[in-house]
Amino acid sequence: MQNTKLALTAAGVGLVMALTACGSNSSGGDTGSGDSGGSNNGGTKVGVILPDTKSSARYESQDRPLLQKALSDAGLDPIIQNAEGDTTKFSSIADSMISQGAKVILMSNLSSESGAAVQKKATEAGVATIDYDRLTLGGSADYYVSFDSTTVGNLQGQGLVDCVGAKPGAQIIQISGSPTDNNATLFKAGALEVLQPKYDSGELRLAGDQAIPEWDNQVGATTFEQLLTANGGRVDGVLAANDGLAGAVITVLQKNGLNGTVPVTGQDATEDGLRAVLRGDQCMTVFKDVAKEAAAAAELAIDLANGDTAAADAKATATSEDPEGNRQVKSVLLDPVTITRDNVKVAVDGGAVTADALCTGDVAQACADAGIS
Repeated sequence: MQNTKLALTAAGVGLVMALTACGSNSSGGDTGSGDSGGSNNGGTKVGVILPDTKSSARYESQDRPLLQKALSDAGLDPIIQNAEGDTTKFSSIADSMISQGAKVILMSNLSSESGAAVQKKATEAGVATIDYDRLTLGGSADYYVSFDSTTVGNLQGQGLVDCVGAKPGAQIIQISGSPTDNNATLFKAGALEVLQPKYDSGELRLAGDQAIPEWDNQVGATTFEQLLTANGGRVDGVLAANDGLAGAVITVLQKNGLNGTVPVTGQDATEDGLRAVLRGDQCMTVFKDVAKEAAAAAELAIDLANGDTAAADAKATATSEDPEGNRQVKSVLLDPVTITRDNVKVAVDGGAVTADALCTGDVAQACADAGIS
């Protein structure tokens, strides 16, 4: 993927600050996995389709309230629904939004195939679409907003190398995300930019490699356990694609008395992931500031709802390659940050989780040691 990184405008930073201060859906919508019917302010309708509650808890706990507030505050009427991992429901939600007169649909797809079908219908109905967090390959989205997924993978690969340290022939098991999620493909590709030369040289050894359909943590645990058993119970490091899969891996390591001694990567800086980092069970995670992502997406949606494509184009200073569609998609790509035990405070200060929620029980002292209060 060829892309150019975004430099946020002063206006964008201001919106980020406003979003970060938001803790709930101010228009009265549900912050759970149900539907948010909009602000009822008579403004232009903007649809938001969230993918599920399985691949990451962030979509409901963070993205929904942030997008709801930003769009409502701009005088728009947001309709926010979650497809709950069901491509048929995803399509029917889009149909409903189109029939209700939504001018823009912001969507995080479940698969490129189903996402492209929705975007085709939207385009035919004159509705602009924005890919949010996941690029729809072969689709027709006008814009794409996400973090640089290849860079996320680079950080995971380098984090694993740093955590494993000098251990010639260290055996690595890779647990990747869903094969239907283009982000998962990019995460792995980015990690292999770091790891493959070390596999080729023999510095590291790839002992197992498996993608996990639909990011299912239970399947991830079972798969990892099978790979571990097949390798004679030996593993020196695990490349886990996100915090959920990392947690699944850690449960298996705990059963085998290996947690805390085998480095495990992650991503999303979830509360559970950060706790695991503080305990020493997980060596790193990747913080993606959802407030910045939601702000950037909301700004594009607001521009498009107001018919100002020139303003939207000015914000989308990057491009992302869609090899299936043979096109470059105008993009806003944000920079992720590596989080280790030494800088968990960065994720807390950035709004990934509150100190009160994180710093309880067996990690309270670790939080104090890290300056988190």
